[in-house]
Amino acid sequence: MESAAESVLLKRFGKRIAKLRKEKELTQQQLAEKVNMSVVAIAYIETGKRWVRLSTLDKIANALDVDISELLKLEFSL
Repeated sequence: MESAAESVLLKRFGKRIAKLRKEKELTQQQLAEKVNMSVVAIAYIETGKRWVRLSTLDKIANALDVDISELLKLEFSL
């Protein structure tokens, strides 16, 4: 069971992935194909329902043509 803080981080991470994907003008389907995942898996990641392994993080970064550190720049509002 994940904590509330973990849930918030997952959602922020997912929003970051979605933002970068949209900036690259990719659909979830196109990103899924590039990283060899299902569209459902991408949707779960983008909605904060699923975390990713480091190897998948690397694949997503490569597919979006960004460094892994770019994926982890999460927005925090106070």
